[in-house]
This record gives sequence, structure tokens and C-alpha cells, in this order.
Amino acid sequence: MSLLSIPSPADWHVHLRQKPLVYQVAKHVRAGGFKTAYVMPNLVPPITTTEQALEYKGLLHSIDASVEYLMTLYLNPALTPEEIHKAHKAGIAGVKSYPRGVTTNSDGGVESYEIYYPVFEAMQEVDMVLNLHGEVPSNPDTNTCVLNAEETFLPHLHKLHAAFPRLRIVLEHATTLAAVNAVKACGPSVACTITAHHLALTVDDWAGQSFNFCKPVAKFPSDRQALRDVILEGNPKYFLGSDSAPHPLHRKSVSTPNVGCAAGVYTAPILLPLVAHLLESFGALDRLEGFVSTFGRNFYKKLASEGLEHNVTLRRVPEGTAGLIPEKYEEDGEALVPFWAGKPLSWELVPPA
Repeated sequence: MSLLSIPSPADWHVHLRQKPLVYQVAKHVRAGGFKTAYVMPNLVPPITTTEQALEYKGLLHSIDASVEYLMTLYLNPALTPEEIHKAHKAGIAGVKSYPRGVTTNSDGGVESYEIYYPVFEAMQEVDMVLNLHGEVPSNPDTNTCVLNAEETFLPHLHKLHAAFPRLRIVLEHATTLAAVNAVKACGPSVACTITAHHLALTVDDWAGQSFNFCKPVAKFPSDRQALRDVILEGNPKYFLGSDSAPHPLHRKSVSTPNVGCAAGVYTAPILLPLVAHLLESFGALDRLEGFVSTFGRNFYKKLASEGLEHNVTLRRVPEGTAGLIPEKYEEDGEALVPFWAGKPLSWELVPPA
């Protein structure tokens, strides 16, 4: 097989940042083979209202109007059922929950889910999606750290699903066998995103290597295998959410005794070729269309909008001539280093005719 045609791939979890970085980053959605982007709200300040989400969407459209941006709100104590109804009418697609302090710009995140039950009830009523960053904060008193923070979170998923069985919930960027099994144990209203980089990395790859460091961190080889296995199964509850999260070079490559490197892996500009390369590496290339297109669109009830239907064609790079991922992307003096910088990929995008 030397050519692959994928109908309307969609990235169900992407960070596009804010000024000035957004002017470079937003253009990389299409560069990576995508025209649908589910946009995260953890800016500074976070996107907490319908007006803010629509203003941000307008900025993104001014950079690349050919992309469909699906906007989200940041779950916070000021969010009300009334705002949920308002957001739904305005086309806002979901609400993102960040446990406080676990990842980038999450200082205003959740400490208790029970206080949000009226908000979740409203979301269930209007059929709006709840996106969960599935970790709890590290706590030495409970023996909780980055390696078990996801598994420790999973009882919250089950409790929310039991309380709101019709609420569509996405457990974001799963990294463990436990997370895969937890989503399988839930009903059809619960799904799960998997990133490209977590299909490649284990703990050894980020320990001491800042450019592979992200939240949640990659775990054990058996956990990585669980992610690969569920894709091989073709289970429609699991689909691509890249969690592409760019940081300027000086925030990824430099840390001090008091400030660590930023958490995030940048995959957007190479995303579709990278996913094809990785799926082929473990015998799942025939699952590519479901993983990057069909499964996520079906769960989100978002068929490609009129004018945005498109087939993306990938071609195999001839053996021995594999293209190398750029060492960095640079614009207006701001450098971003992509995942696997300098490494070869076996697939590339065919430019539109």
C-alpha cells in the first residue's frame, strides 16, 4: 500500500495557545492534515464564558478560516447552568475539567466535582460533552504521584458516569491499562482520547528528556501496549485527541532548581503522518480511518460540516528516503520543537491538487 485516503480527520484535543504564539500554532492544524480542531480553554486567563470562547474562535478564524474550531469552556466555580444553555445555543461544544494544579494553566481547576452537579445536569440536558483531564494532584500523604495520578482519578469517572448516565464524557489522553479498562466498563456515553505520543513513549523516554515530558506522563511498556491493543481492536470508544501542546523553546529546554520545564509535546504540524507511522509500527494501519475520523465524529455527533468535507491523502515515503521531521518551527523569533524532531517518518501528506 503506497497511498491512503482518509475522510475528514479530526483532532479532538488540541492546544492553540494565545497571542503571539497562536499566529504560528493555529496554522499547523491544517499543516498536520486536519480541518477540525477541538480547542482547549486553558489560556491565561482561561476561557470561562461564551463571549470569551466566541472571541477566541474569531481570532482563530482570522488566522485560518478553513478550519472548523470546536470551542470549549473551562470548568470553574462561576460556571452556571444558565451559562451552559447560553453556550450550547452559541455552538460551544464542551466543557473541560482540569483538577487543580496538575498541568499547564490549571491553577483555577477543580477540587470537588459535587459542587458542579447542577452544571453537569444542564450539560446532560442539552447534550454537551464533559472533557476530563483524568488525574489527581500529587500528594505524598496518599502516595500519589505522576505515575499513579491517572489510576487514582478513575473512581471519579465512574461516580460521574453513575450520577449522569446520559452525559457524554470523554476521558482525555489515557495513558494506562487501568484507564482503558475503566472506559470499557462504562456505558456508551463515555469515550476516551489517545494521543500519538503516548503510543510511542514510556517512562524511560521522558525521564531526563524534557521534550518528551507531558501531563499525563507516559507510563510503563504494558500501559503503552494497552493503548495499542485497544486501537488494534477497533473499539469505537477510543479515538485521536493529540493533546498537541506547544511551548516556546526556552520553556521546554531550560529548567532551574525552582522552575521545571513546561509539560507538553508538540505534534500538530506532523500529526496525521505521525499517527499513520505509529499505527503501522504495531500492525494497526487498517484502523487509521476509524481512529482519526469515524469514531470521534460519531461520538461527538459532528459529521464534517458543509464545505469542510475533505479527503486527506497520505503516501508512503520510498524506503531509504524517509523525510525527517523538522528540528524546529520558527516564526517571528519564536521557536517550537516538534515531537521526534529530526527523526524519519514513513508517511507524508500529498499536497491538494
